[in-house]
Amino acid sequence: MPGIAMDEGITEEVPNGVNSSQNNENMSVPKSTAASTMVGSMQSQALEMHVDGSGAGEPSIEQLYNNVCEMESSSEGGSPSRESFGSDGEESRIDSELRHLVAGEMEAMKVIEEEEGSGSVANAAPAPENGTPVKTQSTTSSKKSMKASKSQLESDASVGPNGKASPEEGESEVSKPGSRVGRRRKSKTNSQNGTEDAGLDNPDLGPFLLKHARDLIASENPRRALKYALRATKSFEKCAGGKPSLNLVMSLHVVAAIYCNLGRYQEAVPVLQRSLEIPVIEEGQEHALAKFSGCMQLGDTYGMLGQTALSLQWYAAGLDIQKQTLGEQDPRVGETCRYLAEAHVQALQLDEAQRLCQMALDIHRETGEPASLEETADRRLMGLICDTKGDHEAALEHLVMASMAMVANGQETEVASVDCSIGDIYLSLGRYDEAVFSYQKALTVFKTSKGENHATVASVFVRLADLYNKTGKLRESKSYCENALKIYQKPIPGTSLEEIATGLTDVSAIYETMNEHEQALKLLQKALKMYNNSAGQQSTIAGIEAQMGVLHYILGNYGESYDSFKSAVTKLRTCGEKKSAFFGIALNQMGLACVQRYSINEAAELFEEARTVLEQEYGPYHPDTLGVYSNLAGTYDAMGRLDEAIEILEYVVGMREEKLGTANPDVDDEKRRLAELLKRRAE
Repeated sequence: MPGIAMDEGITEEVPNGVNSSQNNENMSVPKSTAASTMVGSMQSQALEMHVDGSGAGEPSIEQLYNNVCEMESSSEGGSPSRESFGSDGEESRIDSELRHLVAGEMEAMKVIEEEEGSGSVANAAPAPENGTPVKTQSTTSSKKSMKASKSQLESDASVGPNGKASPEEGESEVSKPGSRVGRRRKSKTNSQNGTEDAGLDNPDLGPFLLKHARDLIASENPRRALKYALRATKSFEKCAGGKPSLNLVMSLHVVAAIYCNLGRYQEAVPVLQRSLEIPVIEEGQEHALAKFSGCMQLGDTYGMLGQTALSLQWYAAGLDIQKQTLGEQDPRVGETCRYLAEAHVQALQLDEAQRLCQMALDIHRETGEPASLEETADRRLMGLICDTKGDHEAALEHLVMASMAMVANGQETEVASVDCSIGDIYLSLGRYDEAVFSYQKALTVFKTSKGENHATVASVFVRLADLYNKTGKLRESKSYCENALKIYQKPIPGTSLEEIATGLTDVSAIYETMNEHEQALKLLQKALKMYNNSAGQQSTIAGIEAQMGVLHYILGNYGESYDSFKSAVTKLRTCGEKKSAFFGIALNQMGLACVQRYSINEAAELFEEARTVLEQEYGPYHPDTLGVYSNLAGTYDAMGRLDEAIEILEYVVGMREEKLGTANPDVDDEKRRLAELLKRRAE
């Protein structure tokens, strides 16, 4: 059953334990948010530094920050549960510009595409033989589209580092170097490539190329946008002359965002690391916040790579810089605290997540209005954290308060999402009638506002299916599962593959509890294909493969089970999650598959590694750790290491008697095993 929905996002569940005496235990599949999640979600820390764009040549931090945010969100669809709440409620200048660029400049972009197809490049007018630039149709079309709104003219006028009042002038000024570049690009000789960079010292070229790169991102052409952004970076670097330049930092952030857009996260990392070396905090607030922006974007990128530890490390560094620059009680610091809390929830570091979320809640209560949007978002997250930690009553209190605030603000659809979360808590508390009421209430709103075939409607069907399955009403449960699958199998346009894959995984878990293992396995296989081995979803893919390994094991397909676990364990090692409890459980299950394949030595190695991981994460007395001890004792027995097996089993029996009592069936089973080993040693 999915956890509490956060802005229609996908929450993670804590992996279930593995019973050492049972081979058919479920292993819950960790779900992704956003690493979908992490890229393109930094608008919640929008830095509203109002700087006059017509003066100095360096961009404001608002440009630097929101430029990357808008580019990423245009391709990623935004991150769930991270909506932007500006501290003063006004749109930033760059946000306004990008919004107009998407609509207002499409006509000009079509003309540019036609011209580039015939040999000209990037709004550049082909120069005649005498070198005089010719005014072409693209310039005229661009002028017409750019006059569509006053705000667009103002934002475009601020793009050039010399404070040009007219965007047309900026384009005409770079038309010569642009056409020279267009002609020389066709040549492949080293001498001509050397001359190609001759015009990069033009201070107007970098802003023009970067603006055009953003246009291409808006028109969903990231590969060509990358070429323009890289060239803009070269121009800014040449114009900077070795001095710290926020223009260069902005350009590097854009290049990194495009790499992430293309799924080339590894290439984005060194670009962002370089951007962090440029700002000098001592030179003022804008440099400090530029470094903050780079830290957060680098944390997002590591998150998409599945390297959680590095991601959290860079987030923490960014938060420290922001606190020092803006003060610890600034509302934007509160939003960053909430953002970090969400990241810690995804990493299942719930105590730290709760601490950060409480900081955000305190800041927003002190600095904002009662029942503000920021406070509401904090309470929704706090409800998720408390519910995951098992404090259902506290979670219910936070969510009810959030729901009341949303009703007051007229956010009916958002209230429905909170109703789903409240229903989840009622389900956890065993208050089934109240859970059904909350789910049905949310279902009615979603059907009306989003349509009956929307994926959100399917997610409510899955919740109802889980509820009826837990109450023993299997016919109703299966009916809701089928209704959900009809939507997932024929999704409406705009539904993300990740959302469908998550829904299939949830339905699979319900079928598994009904002992329909083959159907559950088929759904997991479909979900796995949808992720298509995405670089940013390796942790989620590993979770699905591990669950497939469990199902193969139950069905007696030990070879397929071993292969699934091996692939999952390899991905978890690569993602940097080899110290998580889920990794230890996966190792234990893989060891069981090895035992069935008579690979005893490999099984022993896996059990030993699983023991080390779970001892660190859970402690030596946790049931999952004791289960690994028991498996390791059996493996040592099969290897002839009788004394070691007896020593481990004696410890397990003692712990189980202490925790479960002497009359527990598991204790009796362990005692019988120990007695047999002692008898064999005596012989």
